[in-house]
Amino acid sequence: MLNISHNKLNKKVDLSGFKSGKKVFFKRNYVYFNRFLIAFALILFIVLFLPWTQNVTSTGNVTTLKPGQRPQTIQSPIPGKIEKWYVNEGDFVKKGDTILFISEVKNAYFDPKLKERTQQQINAKSKSVRSYEDKVQSLENQITALKKEQLLKTAQAKNKLAQSKLKVVSDSIDFEASKINLNIAKKQYDRTVSLEKEGLKAVRDVEDKKLKLQASTAKKVSMENKLLTSKNEVLNAEIELNRIDASYKEKISKAESNKFTAQSGQFDTEAQVTKLENSYSNYSKRSDLYYIKAPQNGYINKALRAGLGETFKEGERLVGIMPANYEVAVETFIEPIDLPLIHVGEKVQIQFDGWPAIVFSGWPNASYGTFTGVIVAVENFISENGKYRVLIAPDKESPIWPEAIRVGSGARTMALLKDVPIWFELWRKLNGFPPNYYQSKKSMKNDSKK
Repeated sequence: MLNISHNKLNKKVDLSGFKSGKKVFFKRNYVYFNRFLIAFALILFIVLFLPWTQNVTSTGNVTTLKPGQRPQTIQSPIPGKIEKWYVNEGDFVKKGDTILFISEVKNAYFDPKLKERTQQQINAKSKSVRSYEDKVQSLENQITALKKEQLLKTAQAKNKLAQSKLKVVSDSIDFEASKINLNIAKKQYDRTVSLEKEGLKAVRDVEDKKLKLQASTAKKVSMENKLLTSKNEVLNAEIELNRIDASYKEKISKAESNKFTAQSGQFDTEAQVTKLENSYSNYSKRSDLYYIKAPQNGYINKALRAGLGETFKEGERLVGIMPANYEVAVETFIEPIDLPLIHVGEKVQIQFDGWPAIVFSGWPNASYGTFTGVIVAVENFISENGKYRVLIAPDKESPIWPEAIRVGSGARTMALLKDVPIWFELWRKLNGFPPNYYQSKKSMKNDSKK
């Protein structure tokens, strides 16, 4: 049977007479098989020309549309020690509800009456400020009084100076009159002497004229002395006027110096009051921070610091909270080569984990169990995983997404692109080419506007 020898059994024995031989060596079987191959080739050829929708598939997870609706952790802005928990994991809390109470760990804030003592310091410094204000007001009144007194004294001194000048004028007139009288008396005396020599006048007349001449000389000397005294009084009046001006300037300057010193002390004390008030506000705000409160309505996920008496630093995470009200979205990541194909406003098909679905990527109309979303944001900078982040929101014109999906669950997305023949898609896949580049109507309108 193995045809090892030269005596071939198939040439000596007719196998076609046997039942098995008839089935094997029946030539009509080849005809049916050939027809099947031809029909299959024709069907395959026709299928190659059927339309195929190009798509960009990726994986992601369910998130929230707004950043404030995503799961978050609550931190304490100050270091402290856990004293009491008011909630358990899984509890629902409203905005402002107390989650836990902490106590101080810094010795600068251990004093239980720190706020009261600070308030007392503020009151004492405020009284000191008022004292400085009163002192400044008193000095201002003193300066005003000195200026008024200076004006009066100056006016008095000017009047006296004017009187002295008028007296000098009067005395100078009297002095000139005495000089004239003296000349007249001298001429009369000389005339009388000459007449007495001629015998026309008596000796007694000469003596009278001589006496009158001496009296005129004495009066002249007296008037000259009086004039010099008046001039001296003018100088004294001018000196007094200057002395009054210098004296009051010194007094006013000293009072203003004291006023500025008081104002400096007032401003310094006001600065201390402001600093103490700032400290008081900080202490009040810090005491409010002892109660860690819920920032919004939500559910307590996990206590990251659970033990009583456990200390922590500022900014350290204490507990996680999930907002109660949120708008779901899908966060997915695409390859950099597919980034030019994704535009804001385009629709995407989504398959959620836990929801059975039958997906035909090339025929989206034949898919079952998928939901429609709209691209609302495309990240401009590459993520740590080497891909670009895309945020997808529910499509309002399509069926509503399942209410039971939760933030963090997985999702598969499929962005539909251009319709091409299947042979073209196979050729593209074999060559590793990206899908055909196209622009949506919205993006084309935006480009035309630009």
